[in-house]
Amino acid sequence: MTAKFELHTDVLVLGSGPSGFAAAYTAAKNGAEVILVEQSGDVGGISTSGLMSHWTGSCGSPLFNELLKRSAEKNEGEFKNKITNIIDPEKLKTLYLEMLVEVGCRVMLYTFAEDAICDGDKVLGATVINKSGKTDIYAKVTIDATGDGDIAARAGAEFVLGRENDNKMQPATLMFKVGGVDYDRAVFLGSFESTYETSNGELQALAKQHIPYPAGHILTYKTTLPGIVTCNMTNAIEIDGTSAQDLTKATLTCRRQMDDIVKYLREFVPGYENCFIVSSASLIGIRETRHFKGKYTLTEKDILEAKVFDDYVVKDAYFNFDVHNIAGSGLDKTGVQKHFSQEKGYTIPYHCLLPEIKENLMLCGRNISGTHMAHSNFRAMPICLGIGEAAGAAAAIAIMQKCSLNDIAAEQIREITGI
Repeated sequence: MTAKFELHTDVLVLGSGPSGFAAAYTAAKNGAEVILVEQSGDVGGISTSGLMSHWTGSCGSPLFNELLKRSAEKNEGEFKNKITNIIDPEKLKTLYLEMLVEVGCRVMLYTFAEDAICDGDKVLGATVINKSGKTDIYAKVTIDATGDGDIAARAGAEFVLGRENDNKMQPATLMFKVGGVDYDRAVFLGSFESTYETSNGELQALAKQHIPYPAGHILTYKTTLPGIVTCNMTNAIEIDGTSAQDLTKATLTCRRQMDDIVKYLREFVPGYENCFIVSSASLIGIRETRHFKGKYTLTEKDILEAKVFDDYVVKDAYFNFDVHNIAGSGLDKTGVQKHFSQEKGYTIPYHCLLPEIKENLMLCGRNISGTHMAHSNFRAMPICLGIGEAAGAAAAIAIMQKCSLNDIAAEQIREITGI
């Protein structure tokens, strides 16, 4: 079926998670005509529709700092005008849209990216589909911020699915919030390696005993609202996030776990005796799918050595090797959370954003070129936002200078982003 409509733009950004938002905002702010395509009804991806609890990890991104500052201005109560990494997803949904409107970005919600438009190795844009029908969107630069790299894959960019040796991927999670929590007594455990002893036993061990497999851990986080706690505790293993059937399976699996998790919280966790579910994510959290082959592939060694690349476009990226157990609950044997020992921030080179053999296309967010272990670190949302900021700057430069993405110097990108 041929497309019903046709649009032309300078920059097309597919996906509006933190990386896609940052790419679209930065490109539009610097003079490019931008269309941002998002499959859901809100901008923000996991940070909003996914009910993510907080900005975990950090990045030396001026845009990230601006987002935190402007979020603080929208907060109420004790968090009013206070910089915090805690996310209020409802206020963040509005802030994202307001910022995009400020810079003149065109946003297309409720719209799926269906296929790539290509001429040989040149990516000319993408076909999208929504209630109005199909639209071919032609762009001078296409930025794939879909998380899974859907359009890059359809364009023929080379990738590895999941872990290099067996293609297995980290488990999926559906975030949810509980109310009725006594904050004066509540326990908040922020990592798998965090423990808490009670008269009934240690909470992580009790979770493994009393929450049905493959769930079986406790991760609870404060919110900006009184008595409300975000739970990162559901778990679906052997899920391929590029499969609609598996996404449905993961959603059902996680929803079936929620009542058992609440029962555990009420019975064993101080402060949660009267808790109840108040909301759950409308977007399943997929941690890992495609790792694309770029002009450079970031490695675990690069991160451990805090390598400073000549062509870096992201700096002061900091997180841990957050590998959730691929075979069950808790931390994978390869993962390290609070005991991660590398205290320096690392950099990400521009060449990780460029697919090896495709032109006019950039990778953006967790789908950039990196190994399974490196990805477990740079997939953190602040780092993905910094990647998006760099991608948007590169796109704006390509438009202004009428040049190839391959011909842009990292120094030009850093000048625009201010890192």
